[in-house]
Amino acid sequence: MIKRTLCFSNPAHLSLSNGQLEIDLKAVGDAPARKTSVPIEDIGIVLLDHPQITITHSAIAALLDNTAAVITCNATHHPTGLLLPLEGNTLQSERFRSQIEASVPLRKQLWQQTVTQKILNQAALLSELRGTEVGNMKAWASAVRTDDNTNLEGRAAAYYWSKMFPDIEDFTRDRGGIYPNNLLNYGYAVLRAVVARSLVVSGLLPTIGIHHRNRYNAYCLADDIMEPYRPFVDRLVVQTMAEHPLTHTITTDMKRSLLTIPTQQVCIGGQRSPLMVAVSQTTASLAKCYAGTLRKINYPTIDGSF
Repeated sequence: MIKRTLCFSNPAHLSLSNGQLEIDLKAVGDAPARKTSVPIEDIGIVLLDHPQITITHSAIAALLDNTAAVITCNATHHPTGLLLPLEGNTLQSERFRSQIEASVPLRKQLWQQTVTQKILNQAALLSELRGTEVGNMKAWASAVRTDDNTNLEGRAAAYYWSKMFPDIEDFTRDRGGIYPNNLLNYGYAVLRAVVARSLVVSGLLPTIGIHHRNRYNAYCLADDIMEPYRPFVDRLVVQTMAEHPLTHTITTDMKRSLLTIPTQQVCIGGQRSPLMVAVSQTTASLAKCYAGTLRKINYPTIDGSF
């Protein structure tokens, strides 16, 4: 079963009762107050996006006990915090050890695989959405070396973003940049939560990355593993922009669209699967790579990719 993603964008009080997340929604405008509940075990992600939301400690503890991720947003409605369970797998200490002791050659090979699949997915999406010539990107993907020490990821990204939004002059991908960077930021934050949660469930430390090593980043491994998944968010952002062409701010309807990221269909292992399920396959394969029982991370492909 796919875990549910719950987003709260209006005043609400969240509490725990009989294994249920009790949701007390306050009256807003013409919308009356109402109460509802969701079984805790059905929840994968909870996004808190209003300053007048309160949540009890027992509700937080129950969500974490059931391996849910809790995201908090700031005053500009951008996700800024992520709360994950400390324990998610019965073999956790063993998997921590194999992850920490992973050799440099292994980490370089895993990063090579990650960058290669990211570029292939970007190329497939450009071809699908824009009909762009992507022979150069296929060549770059095949030429990625261990650890991508020639930075073909960066070269591919520059080409990709220059073609992805043809109606926006001189668009560049920048967290603080012009629209639709705000949509991309929001979508990537949801994706990051999905990946980080799955890493914990697979018994891995999200902090210790394959490639990312920022000393201030608690989710370096999540940032690594989400790279080949980013084009799935990009596709959804393009679709969302087409459905809401007259606004450059993130509306409630836009958020609702971006919160479907966990249920987006992807192709992994030759089969179609919801993204959240695919991520669990990816993180499980990564754990096996660290343990030495598998040599390749299982990543998804954009439909029709090469």
